Amino acid sequence: MWTFFLLPFSWLYAAVMGFRNWLYEAGWKKSESFAVPLLNVGNLRVGGTGKTPHVMWLVEELLRQGHRPAILSRGYGRLTRGPRVAGPSDSAATVGDEPWQYFQEFAARHVPVAVAEKRQLGVRLLLKQYPETTVVVLDDAFQHRAVRPTLNVLLTEWARPFYQDYVLPAGRLRESRHGARRADVIIVTKCPPGLSVAAQALVLQRVRHYSRPQVAVLFSSYAYGQPVALAANVADAPAALRPVSASGQPALLLTGIAQPSPLRMYLEEQGYAIEHHAAFPDHHAFQPQDLTRLRGHWQPGWPIFTTEKDATRLQAPLVRAAWAGLPLYTIPVRVAFPGAGGAALRSLLPPAPAAAS
Repeated sequence: MWTFFLLPFSWLYAAVMGFRNWLYEAGWKKSESFAVPLLNVGNLRVGGTGKTPHVMWLVEELLRQGHRPAILSRGYGRLTRGPRVAGPSDSAATVGDEPWQYFQEFAARHVPVAVAEKRQLGVRLLLKQYPETTVVVLDDAFQHRAVRPTLNVLLTEWARPFYQDYVLPAGRLRESRHGARRADVIIVTKCPPGLSVAAQALVLQRVRHYSRPQVAVLFSSYAYGQPVALAANVADAPAALRPVSASGQPALLLTGIAQPSPLRMYLEEQGYAIEHHAAFPDHHAFQPQDLTRLRGHWQPGWPIFTTEKDATRLQAPLVRAAWAGLPLYTIPVRVAFPGAGGAALRSLLPPAPAAAS
């Protein structure tokens, strides 16, 4: 009902974004290119399409191929401003939860992570401080037209595809569906396991209505790992607090992400009975009282699950003290491409300099 009344505002917003895109395409506004390739992972929809695990997949693959990649994000939700390279003294508060997760994952492999509202300033900072960088992976820069990606990867969620959505405020799109024409590859994310060829063909037909004909359309799903105890609990946790058999095991779930339902479904499929789900908005800054309320639902022997992204915000000193002694576990999530999808995406990546002809 409300969608109908909000549509005029959506049309106005879409027109503004369309005019802005036209200014870039006509050359009235400039997009900056750089000496190294820029690989952008973005979406048309606000939040929840799976950018973080896809960025991590790309970085892992680039490392495997011999690249020296760097990661650049806006740093949404951070308390700082301006270009900044993440370091050991930073946190989710200073660089944002996703960049801090990247830093924790890749610092030991010498992958620099930077944040900047103006991505061109962030790229310049990375190349100045890390001149050995051979490729920069941009997290969520599909609408940031001031830089020109070498490869534009557009993500759309299986359960909420962009072609069924509307522009803000009637829907959740940041721009018109026709923005998909800027994509060099489109990935339908969070697909159910065993997705049939017929189901893929139906989605492909709908996507093709908005994309360029030659663009590859791939499908990906989540692959969840074994629970990992948060570091602050490992030393003191008795054996009873380690992950146990999930046969009807009661558990709690704590999330502050846009789309927690796939994780909850996975845990329930594993046999966990989610007795309480403390679901907060995306990028929620956890407070001690959030954990105090969570304790009210917990009983000894029940594991509490959260995401790797949420764990970065649970490490703030006051918040960490609030969950001390609780059996808190993260569930690692990675991306899997059925069939030849992974090979198709690899073929679009730039060659490492040593392998270039």
